[in-house]
Amino acid sequence: MARFVFRLPDVGEGTAEAEIVAWHVQAGDAVAEDQPLVDVMTDKATVEITSPRAGVVAVLHGQPGDMAAVGGPLVELDTAGEAGEAPAAAPAPAPAAAPAPPVAEARPAPRPDPVRMHSRTPPPLDFAAGVAGPARREGERPLASPAVRRRARELGIDLRRVAGSGPAGRIDPQDLINYQVAGAQPPAPVAPGGPVPLEGMKEIKIIGLRRKIAEKMQAAKRHIPHITYVEEVDATDLEALRQHLNANRRKDQPKLTLLPFFVRALIKAVPHHPQVNARYDDEAGVLTQYEGLHVGIATQGPNGLLVPVLRHAEALDIWRCAAEIARVTQAARDGTATRDELQGSTLTLTSLGALGGITHTPVINWPEVAIIGPNKLVERPVVKDGQIVVRRMMNISSSFDHRIIDGWDAASFIQRIKGLLEHPAALFVD
Repeated sequence: MARFVFRLPDVGEGTAEAEIVAWHVQAGDAVAEDQPLVDVMTDKATVEITSPRAGVVAVLHGQPGDMAAVGGPLVELDTAGEAGEAPAAAPAPAPAAAPAPPVAEARPAPRPDPVRMHSRTPPPLDFAAGVAGPARREGERPLASPAVRRRARELGIDLRRVAGSGPAGRIDPQDLINYQVAGAQPPAPVAPGGPVPLEGMKEIKIIGLRRKIAEKMQAAKRHIPHITYVEEVDATDLEALRQHLNANRRKDQPKLTLLPFFVRALIKAVPHHPQVNARYDDEAGVLTQYEGLHVGIATQGPNGLLVPVLRHAEALDIWRCAAEIARVTQAARDGTATRDELQGSTLTLTSLGALGGITHTPVINWPEVAIIGPNKLVERPVVKDGQIVVRRMMNISSSFDHRIIDGWDAASFIQRIKGLLEHPAALFVD
């Protein structure tokens, strides 16, 4: 048998490291050539790494959530020798002490499991030492600091049985000592079928896509001073046009949602506000404005938020725009979107669909400088020409990088979009 050290290959241009997301094998497993070994993530793309040869897994370097360096050891395999013998099966663990580990490159100590569940059952109480404190009302939670609660768990003390000497009966550390000295009696048994206190906790290690999202949101709020602007739009005529086009579309044409119309509005409005279609490198102090409009479409996938990109929206008609939005967002949800489809946006649309609510405060997709968020379309009474009428209304929520875009310019941009949506024929007039 020979020891083969498989090192993390380059999983993307310019990538120096990748996060281990999930292992598909464990030590002792026999693997075939091209069998999946591990999923790693760089940026927002998850890559499946396969085994370059057959063998038996000897050592895994890293746990889910660890960062692996490109070129660093990832998996060690025991492989067949030159004579071509088949790889031996992993030996069964001996009941005695574990054998000394093979000489290998240094590897990090194992980390705790990403998910750890604490027992819902508190430790058994020691009732040998005396009397309990006054009984509390049913469902009343004793007042105590987190440190006191932790110490009580360590000592196996039920705080419901401890008399508190602090304000409003708050339990302090000395009360725990007094309780131990005085002793306690077991609490009255809980009535069958009655409510019981729940003490369970679950700690979840944030890894993979959720960690990437957390880092991106933190960077956006740390770097960008947001200014948020909200305006309402009468979308009655726009919705009538959308329904008419859908009712008369060809079989090969996709069904239109409101998003393609918003993209059309951006296409018309951006040339008048070029500073909105831009990315700002604050370290270099350089704002890059783009002639082409590459619209990020914020998409909720099964594992978190992704932003696939609708490239060169200015070159698409309403039907091709709808088809491309459907394609890239579905790829994001399925996990099949490529790296190129998940980067390079210059202005982002974020829509919560039917859950859109009245308004929200969207976070800019850094390093972009603006984000537009249509809210839910609802019928409500409004005053029009002196009469109360029912109209289809929608709020547009938007956020801008206040370092680049002043409040007046932000409001002017949204007002231009409002005018286009309220007079939808203007969306198609050059």
